[in-house]
Amino acid sequence: MRGAVIHAPGDVRFETLDDPKISRPTDAVIRTVATCVCGSDLWPYRGAEPIGDPHPMGHEYVGIVEEVGSEVANVKPGQFVVGSFATSDNTCANCLNGWQSSCLHREFMSTCQADYVRIPNAHGTLVATDEHPDGELVPSLLAVSDVMGTGWYAALAAEVRPGSTAVVVGDGAVGLCGVIAAKELGAARIIAMSRHESRQKLALEFGATDIVIERGDEGIARVKDLTGGIGADSVLECVGTAESMRQALHSARPGGNVGFVGVPHEVQVDGQELFFSHVGLRGGPAPVRRYLPDLIDRVLSGRINPGKVFDLTLPLDQVAEGYQAMDERRAIKALLKP
Repeated sequence: MRGAVIHAPGDVRFETLDDPKISRPTDAVIRTVATCVCGSDLWPYRGAEPIGDPHPMGHEYVGIVEEVGSEVANVKPGQFVVGSFATSDNTCANCLNGWQSSCLHREFMSTCQADYVRIPNAHGTLVATDEHPDGELVPSLLAVSDVMGTGWYAALAAEVRPGSTAVVVGDGAVGLCGVIAAKELGAARIIAMSRHESRQKLALEFGATDIVIERGDEGIARVKDLTGGIGADSVLECVGTAESMRQALHSARPGGNVGFVGVPHEVQVDGQELFFSHVGLRGGPAPVRRYLPDLIDRVLSGRINPGKVFDLTLPLDQVAEGYQAMDERRAIKALLKP
């Protein structure tokens, strides 16, 4: 098969790879219908994370089941499936508590920008649709496998409630999906922090009521101006930098909550400051599997359309261009079709 391999910062190649095979009875092999480049893929692409030896990339996927192991009974060959970037058995104590991304048998997907993918823990990870969806729904179902599920978790971690005020820090795909989530969870006011016109437009379409273009102390001051000088009930941190975390923590009101889902890079939280702020802080890898049935239903019913975050569609063999376009902010998110 063919797939993306990262060799060095800025160097992603499309190469011939070994076909995936069933190696455990809980595995499945799927043929990808669509995959994509994630904002978190840009960390190693930009040299902000070590790469080591050349290795495959990608953790978002939808596809058709080709083969299943002997212990996989919930999906079968020929079905269209959606899964999570973090695999889970969905039966361990952590899974039963709703934290499938901390499954005791968790594996993070990392080979999905390819024609075929082996899915570990397929019995607890994959969710099949009743029938093959129309092609126009595929982008939104793909978004559910990570960015929509992650945005949803950010909103829940920040305790967005009906009638509340939410701030979304970050206008990438996760942040934009966080706007959708805040809207679906009933926020009355959604302040999206964005400096890019195309992303501002999409945020407003998804339900944002206000746009803040300022950053740093000016951005915090602007949020305070919009919230009666107090701050927001809920803040969704969807970037992962020291600046974005500070922005989030200082934009929340006393007693408010921050949900952080951007993978932290050089982020340090002052314990004394957090202590006296009365701001709650929760985050981590989103337990996407918990939300998959609900989010898939919302997509299939037409209630949400997170697939709009894909503003660039490329054949899989042009995956390198997808990385470059996102790195240069020419694209919010690149969808790849095998």
